[in-house]
Amino acid sequence: MNPVQKSSRAMRPSARRQDVFLAVGLAVLASVVAVSFGSGRRPDAFGWALLLALHVPLAWRRRAPLVVLWVMVPLIATFHEHDYNHSAPTGASMVLLYTVAVTGSVRRTVIVGCSVIGLMVALKFGDGMAGVAESFQIAGWVVSMLVLGGYLRVHRQLTATALERAERAERTREEEARRRVAEERLRIARDLHDLLAHSITLIGVQTSVAAHVLTEDPDRLDRAAVAKALDDIADTCRSARGELRTTLEVLRDHGPADTRDPLPGLDALPDLAATARAAGAKVDLSVGTGASVPAAVGAAAYRIVQEALTNAVRHGGRADLTVRVGVHERDGALLVDVTDDGAGTGDGTPGFGLVGMRERVRSVGGTLDAGPRDELGERAGFAVSAVLPLRAHGEEGAR
Repeated sequence: MNPVQKSSRAMRPSARRQDVFLAVGLAVLASVVAVSFGSGRRPDAFGWALLLALHVPLAWRRRAPLVVLWVMVPLIATFHEHDYNHSAPTGASMVLLYTVAVTGSVRRTVIVGCSVIGLMVALKFGDGMAGVAESFQIAGWVVSMLVLGGYLRVHRQLTATALERAERAERTREEEARRRVAEERLRIARDLHDLLAHSITLIGVQTSVAAHVLTEDPDRLDRAAVAKALDDIADTCRSARGELRTTLEVLRDHGPADTRDPLPGLDALPDLAATARAAGAKVDLSVGTGASVPAAVGAAAYRIVQEALTNAVRHGGRADLTVRVGVHERDGALLVDVTDDGAGTGDGTPGFGLVGMRERVRSVGGTLDAGPRDELGERAGFAVSAVLPLRAHGEEGAR
């Protein structure tokens, strides 16, 4: 229901009251005209009954205009046929014609106008030239009322249409704003998951290394190994804290998006490999790209490698875990391949890592294939392969 319909329903009792007052006022005016001036004779008892009766249906003119028309026309015609004061019912006649035009279609308005003018000409036909002249005069008033009513009807329709369009545009803007908020929340959730899962996994592995060194042979404590493990933990915490601060910048209103620090890209892949090596994995990193990799694609590749390394370290299940990371540009796309030879013995519950990777790949229009590697019928690690197109995404998608 549009605003015009709501307002009309809300004002219906008031409108009915206004129509009643209008009918009473027109009846009083018609009575004054009937005894004061105009052509024709003063009404007698029958004339007064006709004059007052033809105003009663006006109280329902908005609810059933055609019914009111068919009730009033015979009463008005009978009033004129008895040669009562012809000016007395003019006000009621004009309001009736206006109501028919303002509430109906153009076709109905034309039909009613032609019928009324035809009936008037038939009634005045016997009056000679005087009747013809009076017919033209009255026809002018009839046409004027119909045109006025039709104009106001079109104006109201255009206003209602404009309001409906404005309301639809406002709904569209609100839906777009909600969609953008949802997308931003999803992006933040992905960033936090990638960052925290990676950092916490590395911290857990490094802590296990320190604990192992402390408990393996307390009498011959390798202080250098313990210190190195603790330094690795501190470095991971500092790196996580800095990247977390960068990620959370989107929640603060410090300025436009382009003033924020960019998320890590391909140039940060060696740091990922270094942290994975510190956790005990052997990482073979190979990067071969040009200088035309969009920031959005670079960020997606970084997060894919980060999540794949995190999963390999967490679920590898072997001390001599080897991970091969390849990032190369080929045929207008960035190919990201991460494979490991782990046993896949992780006992953690399934998380959102693969889901986040697929969402990131879709955000830049790419494809992802991830699953266990099968060699000679036996499981031999895990493989992640992504194809990220370079030409369809510009720099503006980085955030």
